[in-house]
Amino acid sequence: MGILSGNPKNEPMHYGEIFSVWTASTLAKGMVSCYEAYLNHAGDKDLKKILHDLLDQAKLEIKECDELLTDNGITPAPALPERPSVKLEDIPAGARFTDPEIAVKIAADTSLGLVACSQIMGQSIREDIGALFAKYHLTMTALGVRILQMNKEKGWLIPPPLQIKRPEGE
Repeated sequence: MGILSGNPKNEPMHYGEIFSVWTASTLAKGMVSCYEAYLNHAGDKDLKKILHDLLDQAKLEIKECDELLTDNGITPAPALPERPSVKLEDIPAGARFTDPEIAVKIAADTSLGLVACSQIMGQSIREDIGALFAKYHLTMTALGVRILQMNKEKGWLIPPPLQIKRPEGE
């Protein structure tokens, strides 16, 4: 097999892997900034717990992706500045995100994250990169289930039209 044999960490990354890992790190940095702001807006304790878990996951992904990039001679995107904490009551009502708005956004982000992880897993020829994003996929799946359960329990889930009664065949 030549250059692509042995320890995957010694194999070169192809351009798709480089772009995907760099993009994943950059998006995770944006998520940290956004979710720190959401924490300032959130009032529900269950939502705050999930936001903290999403932040921890994003920070782990940044660390691991940036390390992978740096080890391969690629400069990662810079981190965004940390957001200060703000009291919920100091945010004017018209400028504040509501808990259901935050919940639907993190549900959508998690869903898109699953698709992105799957795509990176499929394009990777380095086993370590595929395994890294499989790990992220598994974690995102678990977080997605928790978000769905929370949205159902709180009454925040707005389902698409449900087919209760099927029309009779002609």
